[in-house]
Formats: sequence, C-alpha cells, structure tokens
Amino acid sequence: MSKPAVTDFLFLPLGGAEEIGMNLNLYGYGGKWLIVDCGVTFGDDSTPGIELILPDPAWIVERRKDLIGIVATHAHEDHIGAIPYLWTRLGCPVYATPFTAAVLKRKLQEADLARRVEIRPLPLSGKVRIAPFDLELIHLTHSTPEPMAIAITTPAGTVLHTGDWKFDPDPLIGPVSDEAALRRVGDAGVLALVGDSTNVFVPGEAGSEADVRKNLEEVVGRYSARVVVACFASNVARLESIARVAAKHDRHAALVGRSLWRMYESAKEAGYLRDLPPFVSEHDAGFLPREKVVMICTGSQGEPRSALSRIASGTHPHVVLEPGDAAVFSSRNIPGNERSIAKLQNQLAKLGVEIVTTAEEAGVHVSGHPARDELARMYHWVRPRIAIPVHGEARHLAEHAKLARKCQVPEAVVAENGAMIRLSPGPATIIDHVTSGRLALDGNKLVPLDGGAMRARKKLMTSGIAVVTLVVGKGGKLETDPMVSLQGVIEGDGAQAVIAGAVEAVTEAFEDLGKAAKRDDDAVREAARLAVRRWLNAGLGKKPQTEVHVVRI
Repeated sequence: MSKPAVTDFLFLPLGGAEEIGMNLNLYGYGGKWLIVDCGVTFGDDSTPGIELILPDPAWIVERRKDLIGIVATHAHEDHIGAIPYLWTRLGCPVYATPFTAAVLKRKLQEADLARRVEIRPLPLSGKVRIAPFDLELIHLTHSTPEPMAIAITTPAGTVLHTGDWKFDPDPLIGPVSDEAALRRVGDAGVLALVGDSTNVFVPGEAGSEADVRKNLEEVVGRYSARVVVACFASNVARLESIARVAAKHDRHAALVGRSLWRMYESAKEAGYLRDLPPFVSEHDAGFLPREKVVMICTGSQGEPRSALSRIASGTHPHVVLEPGDAAVFSSRNIPGNERSIAKLQNQLAKLGVEIVTTAEEAGVHVSGHPARDELARMYHWVRPRIAIPVHGEARHLAEHAKLARKCQVPEAVVAENGAMIRLSPGPATIIDHVTSGRLALDGNKLVPLDGGAMRARKKLMTSGIAVVTLVVGKGGKLETDPMVSLQGVIEGDGAQAVIAGAVEAVTEAFEDLGKAAKRDDDAVREAARLAVRRWLNAGLGKKPQTEVHVVRI
C-alpha cells in the first residue's frame, strides 16, 4: 500500500460502511483530519448485556494531535450518540447546528462532560473554515430538524458528504432542501459524493411528513378510547403532527418517556414547537378519560426498557392500556429488531389493544432516507466524478454504486470500514486498510466487542458453564473429591449422574499427573478443564465454558 502524501485528499470510514448505524467518517488533507459524525448502533440477541455499540477510534486517537474537530450532520443517535463516550479519547472541538447542539448538550450533561466539551455553532446554511478544510453547510430534509449536507473543499477538490437526507416537499419543520445550493456546488465541480444508501432498493420517493399528518388524523379519528402512537423521539415534525391531530379530535397529547421530553426541550431551545399546547405528563395522562388523550411513546422497536414495552408488560407506573385502546406504530421496523417488535405487539394484542402498523395502514410513517428517484435527482444536480456509498449494508452499497454508474458517475468505490480511499490526485483508489473495530458499552466500561469477555459471555449463552474446584494438600494429594457444578448445561434427573461422571474424570486426570505437574496450578487446571470438557462432550455433545479453581492447603 502506498503512503499518502500531504496533498492527497483522503476519505476513511471507521464506522457506517457495510452497516446502517455507528457512523464515523474521517477526511484527511495536509496532514490534518476532520471527523464527520460519531454515532452508535444498538445491541441485539447476539450481544448479551450490551445496549450500545460504538466504532473503535483507536486509529485516529493515535493521531489525535492532527485531529481538528468533529462535525455533526444531524442529531440522530447513529451520528452523535458516541460523542459522550469517545470524546475524552479524541479531545477536539465539536461543531453542530442549534438543534443538534441542544440535543448533544443534554447528552454531555448526563456524561458530566458539558463543561469540558466545546460545542462550536454551525449556521443552518453558509460557510465556515476549519483549516485546512472549507465547509459549506447545505440544508436538506430528514426525519429530524436541521440535517446538513457538507461540501468539504480543499485545494485537491470538493467532496459533498450528504449525511442522512431525502427531498421532502413539505417537511412541516424547517425549510425544504436547498436545491439551488446543491446545483451551485455541482456547477462549481464536485470531486466525490459520499452518500446515504439506506433506501437504494426502494423505488420512487420517500414521501412527505405532511401526508403522514393527514393520515394520522384519519386513523386517530376512528377510535373512541385511548390512542398510543409510537414513534422515534427525534422526529420533531412527527411530535408536532400528533399534537395537532390530538387537538383536532379534542384530545390532549401526552409525552410518555424521558427521551421524548428531552427532545421536546431541545426542540424548544432551538426555536421549534413553541406554538403547541403544552404536552401532558405521563402521570397526568393516567387521570384523563380514555377518549380525551393521545399518548406519544418511545419504544416502537420493542426496546425492553422503553415506555411502550413497560406499558405492554403492565409494569409502567402510570399508564395502562385496556381492550378497545389502539396502538399506532408510526415508524419503520429497523432490520434486526423484528423479534423484539413482534414480542411487543403480541403483548399488546393479549391486552385487547388494536394495533396499527405501517404494513397494515399505509401512510402512518414515511422514511427519512432517499429512495431511488431522489438519489438519481441528487446525482443529476451534483454530478460528482466519484460516488462513495456509505450508510448501508454491503448489498446496499453495491446497489448504490450501480445506480450511480447509471446516473453517469464515472467512478464508484465500494469500501468497508477501515478502507482509506485517496480521492485525489488521480483516480479514486483504496491505498490502505487501517485497524477498525467495535467497542461495547458494558455497564459503564468500553470493552472490545470481540474481546475475551464478550466471547465468554456468548459461550455461556450457547453452552453454559462448568465450574470445578480441587482441594490439594501439601503432599500433592486431593483432600476430598473434586467439586463440579454445572449451569445451563443439563437439568432434571440425569444431572447428578453427569456430575458424578465428571468428578470421576477429573479425579483420574489429576491422578495421572506426575509429581511436578501436581505442584503446578496451571497444569492441574488444564488437566481438569480438558477432563470435564471431554466427559461432557462425549456424554452430552456439549463443550461448556469451563473454570477450574485450585485450592492448596
């Protein structure tokens, strides 16, 4: 691999390539690096005990003296959620527009970092210099306020980093996408477009928030009991729509879930949602007549600790649902969440709640990401020399590259996390692969997702654990029979016979050791471990995680 020169314009994703979420993008020029977005993704059944997963920034941390800042394109968790956890390793200024800054400020307060992190304001449109980069902010539309594309210019050319976006003709909150600015940047010449691939397989256009408001008004009007609407907390336009729909039907709108209240306060701080009737608290909502309330809840993805999950399981302290109530899922199903969503909806069905989803009721949700026609229009306006798809799984990136070529883009590069791409000079080329990985928030510690602790935890989930204790006297003899306990390996009448066989196997393995080995704790542990695993594999076909304790008296 060739070493980059200071005049090379470089792009390096450490998160968000070949995956949807956990975005962390690096741009390099003149020996300096700029981060665009720093987000998280969420754990699932394959990551027991883990709720948040973050990109590993080790490569750029080693070059921290050359890191000049983090620029946030918008306020979604997969774009800013890692900043409170990684900032102490990065230690650079953070740049954000007013709404994104308000959301981030609350996250930093929770992490006790508000006084340490410098958040520098970005305009909703216009230019700012973060040397050696010149940035122009271009307003687009998305499912949260103030989504920004960034035109990043160096002497080697201009890259348009789209962030998350779509072309909503009536977004309700904020202006429409700035077509004139996109065309102007395109006319000036764009070296590369680094863009959203989420909905590349979806034909047509994503749809408008204005249409969702009309459809929600019709849906809520069908019911005479309580209505719960589950949506993403960050979709401020959706919050406004539900509040106005509630008022239209002579109902009060209530916010149920702390993240909704935090987002509401952030929106008001940035100048949004100020002309709405006050939202009702979840405590007060429980005292309202069933026909007089619409409750906005978090938990559309079946998150176990979310408001809607606690309501469905009957553990919410203030809100209950009864037969005849309705739950409207005003959101998309994020891939990987199908099981948790199905579990939640089954719980609601058992309560006698009528469930309305996007699959059954077209129009109660629209995506915040561009469908194929919108992607084609973006390429028509911007006309980059190079397309670099991001924000998608491998199949999304490959299809996005194919679409870009159909739109007459001369070059398209599909890259995975850790691929360093030289954009200029010369043709776009992957010139290096750097270390990239994932960190897991395990309790209050960040640990490698592929580290020993996580591997052991997954092993425990699938195979259980065997614990062996040997008490060895000074003469190198067992003072008593080994003790063997099994957890998650076998149950029922056969367990004692299996344990007895394991005890015998460990005893024989110990007795077979030579005198020197019997004095070596490591040798004793390994002999006992192998004996137990062989016995259990032969009898049960299982190889559990095995721990051996040697006690000498």
